[in-house]
Amino acid sequence: MGVQEPCSVLFSLFNLLAHRRGMSQIKERIPTDYPLKRYYIWFGYVGISSWVFSMIFHTRDFNITEKLDYFAAGASVLYGLYYTPIRIFRLDQCKPPVKATLLRLWTLICVLMYIAHVSYLTIWSWDYTYNMAANVAVGVVQNVLWSFFSVKRYQKLKKPWAAWPGMIVAWIILAMSLELLDFAPVKGLLDAHSLWHLGTVGPTILWYNFLIKDAQQEIAGERLRA
Repeated sequence: MGVQEPCSVLFSLFNLLAHRRGMSQIKERIPTDYPLKRYYIWFGYVGISSWVFSMIFHTRDFNITEKLDYFAAGASVLYGLYYTPIRIFRLDQCKPPVKATLLRLWTLICVLMYIAHVSYLTIWSWDYTYNMAANVAVGVVQNVLWSFFSVKRYQKLKKPWAAWPGMIVAWIILAMSLELLDFAPVKGLLDAHSLWHLGTVGPTILWYNFLIKDAQQEIAGERLRA
């Protein structure tokens, strides 16, 4: 009775620590009254939860640990899509009033999508192909949105950090390719899937740094307009 996939467990732990560190920085460096702060903190909580379940699953592959890992990963990917348009289109703002309505509608849509996703896998069919396709589709949508945002933001600010989302998207795509270029585990430990987990640590750290710089830029701009 040992750890079945030690490298995947270790690299999942690295991701968990990256989220924990990032969330701590969000709490320390972004003022409490910044409207998007709570969405970023929840991003951290969801991320930590997904990597906890990943560690459990790669430690012991049981039916229940597999399901919890997949459901937590799906929640993490979908939450990424959820807060993306909230930041890009600032749906958190009260003006114009239609934004509040759009935010409530978008929240409901995302909740229903997650319920439908889990229900399909639980009640209808435990379909690996569908699960992968659903996560990739959701990931592609948010990657396109962030890439678009990155270009526009960089053109406006001319600051290197404004281009980070586009760089992170490219990094994630390269890391994801490891899932497609599968190979036999090296010494029974290091495989393509574990390297995919390792490949997401750097982007996670950089992403939190971007969120902080973006928030600070927004706050500075609001002060100048005041």
